[in-house]
Amino acid sequence: MSASNPRPLLVYFSRPGENYFNGGRTDLAVGNTKVMAQLIGELIDVDLHELQAADPYSRDYDATVARNVREQDEQARPAIVGPLPSLAGRATVLVGSPIWNVQIPRIMRTFVDAAKWSGIRVVPFTTHAMSGLGGAVEEYAQACRGATIAEGLAVRGERVRDSRPAIEAWLGRAGLR
Repeated sequence: MSASNPRPLLVYFSRPGENYFNGGRTDLAVGNTKVMAQLIGELIDVDLHELQAADPYSRDYDATVARNVREQDEQARPAIVGPLPSLAGRATVLVGSPIWNVQIPRIMRTFVDAAKWSGIRVVPFTTHAMSGLGGAVEEYAQACRGATIAEGLAVRGERVRDSRPAIEAWLGRAGLR
């Protein structure tokens, strides 16, 4: 890519540990959203940036659900480890996260609320148990002022490892492949 059109940035949050899985639970060494971000990184030339919470989320499913409910109720913006990635000169930013209680995790709002989005195309993707994209597209449209929100992709957590064809098609529709 040229200096005037650098490669896309992919910013994501993922949580390993106990996760919902086909009506039960399973323990994931690598979170579903990270698996999906890595698949995208294998298919297109992107700069990957994983957001990590300064106060890490529990590996326990129930503890994470309880924390998420509190954070949503409080409209929290959890602190992130390290500096946030710069969007300077970027034309496209892919943003990925799980969907928790039909919303993006509040840590994603910490990132998007802090960034300057004017003239950037935001391409959302999510992993989920039952909520699809949930409210992700609407939240990004509200928070990423001045950005254009592209078609999102939602992949059920249990299917992430087999989602390469769906990701390839989505990236094609987004003009990224």
